[in-house]
Amino acid sequence: MNSEICKGRPAYWAVTDVKAKNDYTLILTFKDGKKKIYNALPLLKKEIYAPLKNLAFFLNVRVSGDSIAWSDDIDIAPEHLYEYSKEIKA
Repeated sequence: MNSEICKGRPAYWAVTDVKAKNDYTLILTFKDGKKKIYNALPLLKKEIYAPLKNLAFFLNVRVSGDSIAWSDDIDIAPEHLYEYSKEIKA
């Protein structure tokens, strides 16, 4: 088990900020300071993420704990976001 989690501190992949864009991408900032972009379009093919097809709903994403969520039923694991997003170079 990750020792940072055991000590009550989120791991480097914890999301600290999220901004949704009209093209179904998310601009994410992680605990380690990295800023990345995540393409959420592939999620729309999965039934659980169908509500995200409504752009207004998609744009209402928020940080929830160490990850992001749109509602109590729709969220994405922070490890997934970190692994499958591309770093934005300043």
